[in-house]
Amino acid sequence: MTSLRMRTAAVVATLALAATACSGDGGSDESSAQPSDGESGEPTSSPSTPPGDDAEPTGWGPTTAELGRARSYVDDLSVDELAGQLVIATYDGTEAPVDLVRDLHLGGVIAMEPNIESVDQITHVNDTLQRESGRDFPLWLSVDQEGGIVNRLNDTMTPFPTYMTYGAADRPKVTTRAARASGEELRSAGFTAVYSPDADVTAGPQDPTIGSRSAGSRPPLVSRTVQASVRGYERAGIASVIKHFPGHGALTTDSHEALPTQQEPLRRVRKRDYRPFVDAIDAGAPAVMIGHVDIPALDDGVPASLSRKVITGELRKRLGFDGVVLTDAMNMGAIVDEYGAAEAAVMTVQAGSDLVLMPADTEAAVGAIAAAIESGEIPEKQARDSAARTIALLLHEDAQPKPDAGPGEHVRDSLAASKAAVTVVDGPCKGPLVDGAVQPVGDEDAVAAFTAAAEKAGLTVGGGPTLTFIGWGGSSGSGDIVVTTDTPYALGDSTASTAKIALYGETPQAMQALVHVLQGKAAAPGRLPVPVEGVQRRGC
Repeated sequence: MTSLRMRTAAVVATLALAATACSGDGGSDESSAQPSDGESGEPTSSPSTPPGDDAEPTGWGPTTAELGRARSYVDDLSVDELAGQLVIATYDGTEAPVDLVRDLHLGGVIAMEPNIESVDQITHVNDTLQRESGRDFPLWLSVDQEGGIVNRLNDTMTPFPTYMTYGAADRPKVTTRAARASGEELRSAGFTAVYSPDADVTAGPQDPTIGSRSAGSRPPLVSRTVQASVRGYERAGIASVIKHFPGHGALTTDSHEALPTQQEPLRRVRKRDYRPFVDAIDAGAPAVMIGHVDIPALDDGVPASLSRKVITGELRKRLGFDGVVLTDAMNMGAIVDEYGAAEAAVMTVQAGSDLVLMPADTEAAVGAIAAAIESGEIPEKQARDSAARTIALLLHEDAQPKPDAGPGEHVRDSLAASKAAVTVVDGPCKGPLVDGAVQPVGDEDAVAAFTAAAEKAGLTVGGGPTLTFIGWGGSSGSGDIVVTTDTPYALGDSTASTAKIALYGETPQAMQALVHVLQGKAAAPGRLPVPVEGVQRRGC
């Protein structure tokens, strides 16, 4: 492993050199072969040697040569162009927002559900933007595509289950293959960045925001899973963004609505919530998203996304992260309720962010950043270093081999993830659970997906034991067999005469995996990645 602090110094030196040449808690049941949490409460990294030549990697993706190329582009940017390069915007409609990107010199855009009609359509949008942006370097064309309930692209894309699936499976190779598969499909659609994986450690049922977007509640498990995902996305040639530093999984307020406050001691936060970020950074994570979280022990009343003490003090200096830092969406309630778009944009860049994501008023944000650079409120060198980091990462990912497979061609990887994750917490671990027929009830989407999978496998739907599905946001249920398709917490209060099963997804492949377990054709190897009171065991 390379030393994070030494990499920081190396990248800073590289950026300076390029500028001159051309004109950056574990559970007791964890395996003993896995890293322990330690007792110091402070994550640490291991020793290394800094880059030695132009082809040497930085540790977070780009080579020193790619950083040099990026800096040569950045040195030619006017202040207005530089300011726009630090902003990733939303846009209206389903046509390529070429004028918006050109007029404001934007670093890129994020595609949201209203912008997406189909994979073919959004591929055309991305290709048009790259071709007509007037840049000699790639745009940051991004999307939220985590799997489970956070999927912007569904038409013809391979559906992947919730991220908690990979925590339940705890098989890093399966996780890496799934991330690579999803990343390749996104890249084939013209995307250059994906806001995934989620590195938050969930606190359980009281966590209203993250839930099944987290791999689990044990930091070492989340660390292994996130590291595996980062490797997969890198192999796909797409920039992955781990989120939401300094950790959102233990908070009971949704930052989409208001600013959550972390009341736990800072030592505890650093030991539990930082752990997956530290390990992912050490594994080469290229980008980190900062959440809208108030940590009074660090910067009382200031969202982490606007705090220099968090971004520069904790993430850059304490954890030694050299790569791209960007905010969570700046149009969320935690920001817009207290700050204007212009003020928030300037504050986060001053704090150390490289990219301002989704400001509530894009033009105001870009204008304010430009004015702050002109006045010296934002040091121009800092802004150019930020732009160089982002462009270097995009150049690096663009240089990776192009994917051989396109959208919809990775169903085996999705199926492998769900097969490895199916968890039977009550009832028999071997043999068939149904005999030829079953009656699915409950969550409508799950019932429809299961019916299709069951009929394909020759299992009669109608009659026989009841199979009760509990989907996202559902509470307890009763039936012969009860199945949760999101988080597994509802199983504790549910009543089942035969079995209780956690599935962590309602994709066609997840239902196929479930059918095989019901028929006794496959085992259920998964184990609960979170505590669930009221069940017999963590798994078979």
